[in-house]
Amino acid sequence: MSYVGPEFDPSQPPRRSIGRPLTVAVAALVPTCLAGWLVYQATSGPGGEGPARSLPASPSASAGSDRPSASSSSSPSGSDEPGEDKGDEKDEDDKGGKGRGDDDNDSTTKPPAGRPAASGPLKGKVVVIDPGHNAGNFRHATEINRLVDIGTNRKECDTTGTSTNDGYTEAKFTLDVSRRLRTLLQAQGATVTLTQDGDRPWGPCVDERARIGNKAHADAVVSVHADGSGAGNRGFHVIMPAKVRSGGADTSGIVAPSKELGERIAGNFVSATGSRPSNYIGKGTGLDTRSDLGGLNLSTVPKVFIECGNMRDAKDAARLTSGAWRQKAAQGISEGIAGFLRG
Repeated sequence: MSYVGPEFDPSQPPRRSIGRPLTVAVAALVPTCLAGWLVYQATSGPGGEGPARSLPASPSASAGSDRPSASSSSSPSGSDEPGEDKGDEKDEDDKGGKGRGDDDNDSTTKPPAGRPAASGPLKGKVVVIDPGHNAGNFRHATEINRLVDIGTNRKECDTTGTSTNDGYTEAKFTLDVSRRLRTLLQAQGATVTLTQDGDRPWGPCVDERARIGNKAHADAVVSVHADGSGAGNRGFHVIMPAKVRSGGADTSGIVAPSKELGERIAGNFVSATGSRPSNYIGKGTGLDTRSDLGGLNLSTVPKVFIECGNMRDAKDAARLTSGAWRQKAAQGISEGIAGFLRG
């Protein structure tokens, strides 16, 4: 773009002198301009629209972002997270919306963690919520591919997780649901810890996720996930620990309470979300038992995983990307946890 300044003003034709009439006209305008300037100064106080004043930044403009900064070019969209929303399209209802999780309290904006209510039915209870994967994992292949001991064998530290066909990531989904879940449990007086809150560039590894729950002496731990199975495979399922005694793993003390926790979550999840149990895992019960997950094998406190739906199925994906449905999912999980903790 070229600059047009005083030195580049086009030349003007010579002007004829108009003598005294111009002098008189200028003299008459001076008092008028002075009066106008005084009025402007008097009316352009705080909140006025004077050109030299700037408006204060809105709260949303000053809010921090929980996303790690881009450190490599491996992201498919430059500095953006995979599946990051750039529009302001609102989600539709839980029957399926056009949005990709771009509603309020999504993982692009970090809500305050809050504190447990002063009193409530869960006062004194400790819950650890484990948001599966991490939005930054894809930038840290070396770190997450490192093998860790899960008792029965060695597995990758973590994975990137799956996504819907239009790019809404599992990591984004799990963090959003976990934050909603934390809010619901804290309102009932529970002390809630997240294994990660968008506050680290990758991970944690599966063994560290288990240690966080163990160290907190949690009364219940729930790891939030979404599946990445084939189209047509629909529904949720809850994964419970099998009995494992190998190496550093010994689940013998948590198998029974974890099963009760899983059953309560499954029942309440159906009621809150209207989702059906998985049609491809669990034989219609919505329950599955596994011995190959480090997060379960290394836990010493009651713990389950929940796969809230299949991101690769269009009908399930329509629910998972709906903010209204994610709130229902959090509600169902929280009611299951509360029922378990109340006994």
